Amino acid sequence: LHARLAAASPPKDDDVISGPESPSLLADARLDLPSRLTIVLVADLVESVRWMQLDEQGVIHRWQSFMDGLLGEILPAHGGKLVKNLGDGVMVEFASAVRAVHAAAAMHHWMAHRGKPLTNDERLALRVGLHAAKVYEGRNDLYGIGVNLAARIATLAEAGETVATAQLRDLISDVLDADVEDLGDCHLRHLDRPVRVYRLGAAQTVRSVPAQRSYSTPLKATLAVIPFANLLSPTEFWGIGDLLADGIIGGLSLSAGLQVVSRLSSSVFRSRTTSLDEIANRLDVRYIVSGNYAVSGSQVTITAELADVVSGHILWSQRLRGKWRDLLEPASELIHEIVDQIHQKLLESTATKASTRPLPALNSYELFLGGISLMHRFSSDDFEMSRRLFESLADRHRRIASPHAWLAKWQVLRVIQGATTDIPAAAELALEHTRRALDLEPTSALALAIEGFVYAHLKKDLDTAETRLQTACNLNPSEGFAWLFRAVTHAFRGESVRALEAAHRALKLSPMDPLRYFYESLMGSCEFSAGHFDEAIRWSETSRRRNRQHLSTLRILIAAYVAIGKDDQASSVAEELVSLWPHYRVAAYEANSVAVLYPFGQQIAKAMRQAGIP
Repeated sequence: LHARLAAASPPKDDDVISGPESPSLLADARLDLPSRLTIVLVADLVESVRWMQLDEQGVIHRWQSFMDGLLGEILPAHGGKLVKNLGDGVMVEFASAVRAVHAAAAMHHWMAHRGKPLTNDERLALRVGLHAAKVYEGRNDLYGIGVNLAARIATLAEAGETVATAQLRDLISDVLDADVEDLGDCHLRHLDRPVRVYRLGAAQTVRSVPAQRSYSTPLKATLAVIPFANLLSPTEFWGIGDLLADGIIGGLSLSAGLQVVSRLSSSVFRSRTTSLDEIANRLDVRYIVSGNYAVSGSQVTITAELADVVSGHILWSQRLRGKWRDLLEPASELIHEIVDQIHQKLLESTATKASTRPLPALNSYELFLGGISLMHRFSSDDFEMSRRLFESLADRHRRIASPHAWLAKWQVLRVIQGATTDIPAAAELALEHTRRALDLEPTSALALAIEGFVYAHLKKDLDTAETRLQTACNLNPSEGFAWLFRAVTHAFRGESVRALEAAHRALKLSPMDPLRYFYESLMGSCEFSAGHFDEAIRWSETSRRRNRQHLSTLRILIAAYVAIGKDDQASSVAEELVSLWPHYRVAAYEANSVAVLYPFGQQIAKAMRQAGIP
């Protein structure tokens, strides 16, 4: 039941979780209590017993003060509802994962800056656990596995920290909503299986360089971006509406699941009082992005929204403020934030549909977008579901290459994630799909890129791999996966300048890829090949924060730490690797990796032995 609830995770942002429950879920639960999907936050006071013994009245007074701030300020501002107050802890529920994360941060901030110190000048601190799940509602209380799990994982947090399950982490955007650090699989009392847990820090800002891509298959969700309307701004700022539309079109065109109407077509609706239905009919699209802006001095205030024309609902709306000159930058942070939130909302909404509705009832683009989203989640159930979605899509569209290309990528990800040890079998299955894709569409850059990866990493044939990857890049210079795999083949051969050029290009072309940790990991490999060991460590540590269970990242970290003489750090990473993969041996790396045919891989194997890997 818990795995099924994870696949039916609630939406984020300002969407309210409501509506009737799935009959199958209710049948499984066999409870008469009403149930719903929600976000559960459990916070408790760190070392409350010790503080009570030190200053009982002081602790009680400060807790009451915190509860006043929680009920009067924090929960109203973030849409939270208090379930119960335990005297040294609270349980709160939210309809939005993003709001729950922000509320947790506000609670920590209140304790750190507004709570008065105790008699020994120390301040009280909270630890917070977050989980997204189905709960059952009783009189003034919530019940269910999700409630217990939120309370259990809260014990994994240190003072002032927030931790979350994978189900909650899937509902937020890394970097924009929070700085996410993968803590790996954690064992909790009375639970048979470990739980994947993440630490959530303050949100960061990232930059990206958008590029244009065009698509012609009918599998993508169709979307148009209308030039934003000018509200009360001087005439010299009228062009900002077109600037916003152009940037959003460029950014969304990077998504493998979207077909974005060109600006020449959508710009005709500039400053027109045309209904969304009419625009959708004229442009033949399902989704429309529109909005307005106002300039005051050096600042611009932007209001943007994403509408589903068929349902008539606003799926997402956001108000942003920044310097208008930022919009002139190739890597505009304002535009990137709008693009990323739109992209995440579309993936999230289609993944939810794909997880809860019968496959025949889904549109082709819902199968496609849902497959992409679920493929890059860490849950094994979600990953397996993505395969079923793409297989259904391939059966529905027998003359289109794209589903087979993504099924080949699915087989590759099985190897990347360590989900299979039968590499030859995975290679043959992947090649079977790439061949079918290329039979249908000989110019499929994605299929060629995947085939290049298989030949390089699974079949140890770098010459054939380079031919496939070069062809893929020539056919579609915006195929990030092709550039990424080319970067690694160059790194293996010691061609460090070409490797770094290709790796940086891959990163710029893939700012919204759910597999971001993989790009960062291979960037670390390229820096290691160039002898830039500090940079290799920086990129690898960034990748490890997103995914602590990626073997390649840990290997590069070990080798880079050994290379700069930090043997203690190398040994620490080696211990982590062995704890995650107890049966892993250096001999297995030497037997399976094409890298050991070159000095690059030989150096890594030697470093792993030096760090203590058997």
